[in-house]
Formats: sequence, C-alpha cells, structure tokens
Amino acid sequence: MTVHHEVFTLPPQRAPSFRDVTEEVQSILAKSGIHQGILLVFSQHTTCSVLIQEASDDVNYWGTELLMQDLVTALEQITPTCQTEGQYNHPGPQHIKAGVGRGEEPAWSLNTDAHLRSVLLGRSQSVPVVDGALTLGEFGRIYFADFDHSRTRERTVRVQIVGE
Repeated sequence: MTVHHEVFTLPPQRAPSFRDVTEEVQSILAKSGIHQGILLVFSQHTTCSVLIQEASDDVNYWGTELLMQDLVTALEQITPTCQTEGQYNHPGPQHIKAGVGRGEEPAWSLNTDAHLRSVLLGRSQSVPVVDGALTLGEFGRIYFADFDHSRTRERTVRVQIVGE
C-alpha cells in the first residue's frame, strides 16, 4: 500500500470563485504511480469547498460558469451573504477581539455565510482510482470553491492518494 501526498496553491481571486482543478489533480495522480485506490482532494480553509460537478460551457460577465452561478444563487437563499455585523450571531465580540489580536481587520470576520456554505457543501471529495484514472464520470470535473468575499488570499489544495 502506497500513500502519496501533494499540495498546490491557487492565487487570490474574487469570491465566490470556482476553479477547475481537475488537471492539477490528474497530474498528481499520474506522478504518484498509483493505479488502484482512493484519491482525496481537501481544502484546509473553513470558507472553501471541494465539489465534483460538470463543466458549464457558458460563463457570466465575471467569468463564473453558469452552473456555479446557479449554485451561488441557490446558496444565497439558504445563507445570504453577510453584509454587516449582527446579521448572523457569529462573529461575536470575542471572536472579533481575537482576530484583531492576530492582525486581522474586523471586517474580515464578516464571512459567516462562507463558513456555513463550506459546511453545507463539504471541504473534501474522495474519488476512486481505477486503472490509474479518476472515476469522475463522463462530465465530472473537480472544483475548488472559495466563498470568502471578505478578502482575497492564496488558497491551498491538498491531494492524498492511497492505493497500489
């Protein structure tokens, strides 16, 4: 049994953003030499998710694929974008104080919707590896979703493969 782990980063981008990371993940799988097993794609960020979905052939004026924009629209009904303090219970005064103590701006904590969306959609996806290939289906793609509109930052994607 072999375990292979790699990390790659994504440059800052306006949120919400959906980046197709399928090619990067396939490249890591090829380097691993694993032909049968399970591959995990994980976001270590609590305001981000990893999704498997088909690619949309069209994008809106911001460059967001239309299917992903539909997802944002649906999520907006469940968890409206946090626009001001007090809209959600979190962040409370202690959280703001702790963040300021770490050098954060108070407004950076107004991302409760991003945390809730991440919890709803999940921060990882597992994909079976069969004969050295990802079993994503005919149209499946792996997306890294960043919902944190309070600030842009570099993001880290972790890929771990277990198999032989």
